[in-house]
Parts: sequence; structure tokens; C-alpha cells
Amino acid sequence: MAANFPPVSAILRPIQHFLKTAQEHDSRDPVVAYWCRLYALQIGLKIPNQGMEERKLLIAIMDWLETTKSQMADNESITNEVAAQAYLENYALKLFLYADKQDRASNFGKNVVKAFYTAGIIYDVCQVFSDGLTEEVTQNRKYAKWKASYIHNCLKNGETPVPGPMQTDEDRELHDHDPEPQPGPSNAPVAPPPVSPQPPPAGPTNFTTSDPFSNVKAPTPPSEPEKPPGGFQPYTGGAVAGANEPTVGESNRLVNPAGVQLRPEQITKAQKYCRWAESALNYEDLKTSIDNLQKALRLLQTGQDG
Repeated sequence: MAANFPPVSAILRPIQHFLKTAQEHDSRDPVVAYWCRLYALQIGLKIPNQGMEERKLLIAIMDWLETTKSQMADNESITNEVAAQAYLENYALKLFLYADKQDRASNFGKNVVKAFYTAGIIYDVCQVFSDGLTEEVTQNRKYAKWKASYIHNCLKNGETPVPGPMQTDEDRELHDHDPEPQPGPSNAPVAPPPVSPQPPPAGPTNFTTSDPFSNVKAPTPPSEPEKPPGGFQPYTGGAVAGANEPTVGESNRLVNPAGVQLRPEQITKAQKYCRWAESALNYEDLKTSIDNLQKALRLLQTGQDG
């Protein structure tokens, strides 16, 4: 569903990165391309001092969005905001985990920078949804953007990046007052901590907003960045094979097999629990994943949250 769009003028430069990411995903993942352009359009419409050149581009984006939505009307990740948000967050998280794993293994390169950068851009796009960004997404977004800028600058200056999160001043102070001698050379870097659901966004926050490797394609998120335990398959926004269709009750409520009516907001909350469970699995945090799945099951079976 790629299309030729008018050039991006200087006035609309703030949306250029999102349009570039959309273009990169036109053939790879039309869902990502759709939401990147929709977010770019929302930002573009708010930019003042527009002329005919700017309006021509924005109208072209509107036409493309309308056509694409009509062509993909059967895709839940286009038509359903909850499913779309889960899809984009999952896609960005896979990119983030790929880049983070390579970074912590000291496998620095343009692909790692591009993966961090693209994850940050797609996390930006998640702001298009009414629920906004969760704390986890906000932390990942900030960390991904900083890491992309940090590794890029190190490579450009011929320096070797430090893998993993940068030590904070508090970490260094605790290390300086540690009475126990540290094994190995005194100048050896501190081993980075294991991946946590909320990587600390330590380091400078004045990261670059331009794409340092605009000609480098972002690596396709691996289908299984880490082999999921128990044969778990990530949710990708499509229908689950063999799943029973819910019964629509009165006042737009759904009725579960036990006859309990569920409000739309309860269904949305259950979907969030499932998304959080999936995210925890990506970090191999089984306890958190099980807790969230149990909350989703309890909510769907009884209508009670918690």
C-alpha cells in the first residue's frame, strides 16, 4: 500500500521521522505504516503557518489513510484502538528487546542504533491512543531514544560504547564507598544489570531527534526474541483460532458463558491485563505474567477486578 507523497517542507519537518518510518514499513508491516502516518497527520494539522505545499501533503496523507482503512477493514489492528495499541506496543517491544540484547552483548553497530531509534519512534506513535503511554512504555521510549543517540555518537567519534544502562551518580557513589574489593582490573566496566521491565533511562536526555542512519533499514523484529516458555504465542491483533465468539447482550454488554454481563470498560481492562502478561513474558517474568492472566480470567469470569 505504498504511495508517492509530496515532499516534506521545512514547516512540516517535525513529522518527517514518522513518515520515514511509515515508508519503511509499507511493505513490511502495513499496520505500523498506518498508525505512523495517522500520528504524523495529527501532529501536522496542529503546526501553524501552513501554505499550499503543506496542505497538499496533509491531504495526500488523509486520502491514503482513508483508502488503507477501507482496504484493511477486516484487520482489528486497524479498526480497534485497543488491539492496535497492543499490536504497536508489542512490535516496539520486540525491537527494543532485540536492540537491548545486542547492546548488552557489546554487539554495537548501525542495526542496533536503528532498532533503538525505530522503537522510540513507534513508542511515540502510541501517544495517538486515548489510553496514552503506560509507565513501562514511557521508560522504554526514553531509554531507547537515549541509547540510539549515545551509541551513534560513540561510533561517530570512534569510541567504544558502554553496554547496558549507564551508571547513575548514586550507583557510582555506592561503588566508591564499597568496602569490599572488586575482582578483576580496577578499570573494568561494571557488569550491566539484567533486563528489567523498566530499564532506567540513565544518561543524557538531550538525545538527537534526527534519524542518524536514515539509509539503514530497521531490522525486522524477530518472531521469537526469546523462546517463550510453555509455547506462549504473542498476540498480534488477529482472531484466535477456535475461540468462541462472545454473545452480545443488552446495552452493548457482553455475556460470558456463566451469564455474567460484562461492561465494555471491563473487557478493555481484561485486554490490558493480557497485554501486561505478554510484556512480562517477554522479560521472562513468569510471576507477573501469571498474576495478570489470573486477574484477566477473574474479571472475565466474575466481573470482579483485582
